[in-house]
Amino acid sequence: MRARLESYFEFARLGTNWRTEILAGVTTFVTMAYIVLVNPAILGAAGLPVAAVTAATCLSAAFGSILMGVLARYPIALAPGMGLNAYFAYIVCIKMQVPWQTALGAVFLSGVIFLAITAAGIRQMILRAIPHQLYAAVAGGIGLFIALVGFENAGLIVRDPNTLVTLGNLRAPTAILAFAGLILMAALEVRRVRGSILIGVLVITAAAWYFGLCQWNHSSASIGSLSATMFKLDIGGAIGKGVLEIVFVFFFVDLFDNLGTLVAVTKRAGLIEADHSIPRLNRILTADAISTVFGSLTGTSTVTSYIESTAGVAAGGRSGVTAIVTGLLFLVSISAAPFAGLVPTAATAPALILVGCLMLSTIAEIHWNDPLVAVPAFLTLVLIPFTYSIANGLGFGIIAWAALHIATGKVRRQEWLLYLLAALFLARFIYLGAG
Repeated sequence: MRARLESYFEFARLGTNWRTEILAGVTTFVTMAYIVLVNPAILGAAGLPVAAVTAATCLSAAFGSILMGVLARYPIALAPGMGLNAYFAYIVCIKMQVPWQTALGAVFLSGVIFLAITAAGIRQMILRAIPHQLYAAVAGGIGLFIALVGFENAGLIVRDPNTLVTLGNLRAPTAILAFAGLILMAALEVRRVRGSILIGVLVITAAAWYFGLCQWNHSSASIGSLSATMFKLDIGGAIGKGVLEIVFVFFFVDLFDNLGTLVAVTKRAGLIEADHSIPRLNRILTADAISTVFGSLTGTSTVTSYIESTAGVAAGGRSGVTAIVTGLLFLVSISAAPFAGLVPTAATAPALILVGCLMLSTIAEIHWNDPLVAVPAFLTLVLIPFTYSIANGLGFGIIAWAALHIATGKVRRQEWLLYLLAALFLARFIYLGAG
């Protein structure tokens, strides 16, 4: 049996062994375990039961990681994505006042669409249609959006009737703890300490409780807590209440976030072929899509591949066993559900700010000295946080890209899908007016 497993996971070809794969799986888990505490805190703001979301987070991360390891045989772990969970809670549910059940329905539909286009091969066309520079700008824009939410939650930035936003009360305990948490997490990152975000969240949580800055309503949560969110999604509402744009955002971000993580992990692990192709790509995307559908059924936002998987790869992980070990550890973590309510916003805010900061690294790929690229990328980058909408930022970027190429006579027939997307976005903005 052991020999058959080693053959299936190609241990000999990849030059790995059980000890290395297990240690790599543990390493990946430690670096992304913060999601067990942070995701429930974020989605809890949208009204979802915290204990149920904690169990759903662990269960969906376990399911997705194990599925990726078994089906695609890659050392890539999955969990509810940072950024998309903030978009789910603060934009869709709070700002747009969409019920969380309907938002879960939108996540479900995005996963089904992703699964369908993966099976049909349409995803290749979409990937080729969106310029790589705009993808980099979207990732950076999402980073700015996440950071903005973190600054707001920390009280470091507050609303102002004259200047829209201004500096908050720096003497407030939440602001002080959040800033301290950011410095702590960043310092641990510099020192390459595994689990820097998780450590920071735990330290600031302990400090907040020590100074009496938060309260906890104990919940005897467990796998049974899932009953509060399991199968509570409203698919009909996602179709009938005009939130198909939200479905598109969930779908688009998941598609490209998965691609970016995939490229980063496979490059680090040396798993990309000589012709730059990625073996078993359809299996990877299929596992991601199925995991998103599963996550929405259990009660959490979009499940996606995690860039923290590179930590496991750096520890020697090369096969799907790494992801499977990570998934099993998430399954054990369901026992942490009763403690999710311990985490205050002062502890989660610096995590959002740091993740947003790290996501900005993608804008280095943009050719800023070329206006043909820089202007659409800039519009995408800044309008995502300024309009509190990923779709708005991306829409302006695609429209600007198409318009500039038409104005300068650099239209290419093979980019017809990009111009179709630009026309659709333009029609949307005209229809919605200032909305």
